[in-house]
Amino acid sequence: MMKGLKKWRLFSLLAAVTVFLAGCGQEQLSILLPAGQVGKDQFNLLILSSVIMLIVIIVVVIIYVIALIRFRRSKLGEDHIPKQTEGSHILELVWTVVPILLILVLAVPTVYYTYKLGNVTAMDAVDEEGNTENLVVDVTAKLFWWEFEYPELGIVTAQELVVPMDEKVYFNLIAADVKHSFWIPAVGGKLDTNVENVNKFYLSFEKDSKDLKDGVFYGKCAELCGPSHALMDFKVKTMPRAEFDTWVTAMQATGEETTDVAAVGQGEELFQQSCIACHATSAVGETGAIGPNLATFGDRNRIAGFMDHDKESLKEWIKDPQKYKPGNKMQSFGDMSDEDLDAIAEYLMGLSVEK
Repeated sequence: MMKGLKKWRLFSLLAAVTVFLAGCGQEQLSILLPAGQVGKDQFNLLILSSVIMLIVIIVVVIIYVIALIRFRRSKLGEDHIPKQTEGSHILELVWTVVPILLILVLAVPTVYYTYKLGNVTAMDAVDEEGNTENLVVDVTAKLFWWEFEYPELGIVTAQELVVPMDEKVYFNLIAADVKHSFWIPAVGGKLDTNVENVNKFYLSFEKDSKDLKDGVFYGKCAELCGPSHALMDFKVKTMPRAEFDTWVTAMQATGEETTDVAAVGQGEELFQQSCIACHATSAVGETGAIGPNLATFGDRNRIAGFMDHDKESLKEWIKDPQKYKPGNKMQSFGDMSDEDLDAIAEYLMGLSVEK
């Protein structure tokens, strides 16, 4: 008797904890708090399917409880056999028609949203002057980082996607090495990035990321792609169109920026000697680099997608990147002096278009 009570208490506790934890989603990464129309459409489908499932469960449980209570052996005896329903045309019709209706209720909006969210014909729309009417971003997934190119704007960045609010942003998705999957949980569902073909879709962003806890939405790779798959994160900054245009102008001017700080000058010289073969520091550089574009490194939320954005973490990353993100393609600089590491870190932290 006591064991039974303990089991029920444990079950009740777990049920209560589940209810409370269900409300612990964070705006920057929760699918239950959609921050764009695509996410809202997909959330509505989630709610619809959950309601249908819940209705089925409730009906089945009610029927089961009624049968259990009404025809229990203690009431009717061991030898009682309830009236059989075999051959009942009404019941057979009910349990045939009802599932079909439930499937149709779910299938119709699912098919509608599948075609709606997969419609990317506006990606190629141009105005009278031949300029693209909508923002298009080419996303390239690599082991284990993300490259974002804005082909019509002539700029490229990495690890942090910057987009305007309240308009559709179209994406061309491809992978440079193995299959990955592009996913911004709070904004919309995931889509694979393949090596052999380009996948296309769009998202809309309706919330300013600066109002979020960390100032960014969180993006993930949702396809097991290697030893550091779980660390293949990226961030998304959303802003009004006017601020986005200002950001674009600053990005296009990155190749002309210089600094007179002595320590930074030393860091830039060391960077040119050790890192320039893999990393670009101008946002107007070419795509396809071995390593991420660092033009906005000082504006980023994280180092390597997940480490704290400070000089000490950066120095540790430079010294031994394999320790923190196994399988990545960056070489180690463990033999570099602390003075040189400080100079390079100072230089990289100063690469900014927002400050």
